[in-house]
Amino acid sequence: MKVNLTPKPINFKLGEYINKGFELLKKDFGNIFVAFLVCFLMSIIPFCGLLAMGNLYKYLQRLSRNQPASPGDIFDFKDFMPYFMLQLIVFGGVLLLYIPLFAVLGISGAISERSEPNPMVGLFMFPYMFLLIAAIYYFVLKGFYIIPLISLKGITEIKEAWNISKIMTKGNLLSIFLFSLVVSILAQIGIVACGIGIFLTLPFLYTANYFAYEDAIQQIEYDEITEIGIKNEL
Repeated sequence: MKVNLTPKPINFKLGEYINKGFELLKKDFGNIFVAFLVCFLMSIIPFCGLLAMGNLYKYLQRLSRNQPASPGDIFDFKDFMPYFMLQLIVFGGVLLLYIPLFAVLGISGAISERSEPNPMVGLFMFPYMFLLIAAIYYFVLKGFYIIPLISLKGITEIKEAWNISKIMTKGNLLSIFLFSLVVSILAQIGIVACGIGIFLTLPFLYTANYFAYEDAIQQIEYDEITEIGIKNEL
């Protein structure tokens, strides 16, 4: 069966994703917790953090569909290169954003007296840091669907995944930001239990994100065979 993607802005269902994330976590907490620990351990390996996350979403997909799934499946390096390239691009992008700041600090240090800091640095620093944070948030939110497009749909070209994600997030940046904020707060509730409980609540971050990813991909999937069948029925 041939399935193509038809990118379009997603109908983002914030509350539904949170509820389904809780339900899946409650239904199979033991296996999800073990998978989370495996993901955590794999993330220690250099350049494998995003790969571990992507593999965890694959695992959650199989688990939610009642398919055979093992936490050991997270140690799969099939998608290593796309994620490695993505991390290099992110690192290069962040470095590029910081170059003006380094340049200004260097020039200021060279021309100012040692005892008196240059006031121009402060005038530049605050608006620049605001723009820097805004730029980082923008790219993170616009690239919200890159990881599931790589792991769940097998897209290996980062540029293609970025372009599709840009379309999918159109008009949804605020909803995605609020969703990420709420999920992050809920996932860190375990901190109140002397920090240990965070390992019990952090898996929710992944289950909620999984349902956001899964629903979004279902919305852009175009099943050619099903479409032909519908037309024939008409």
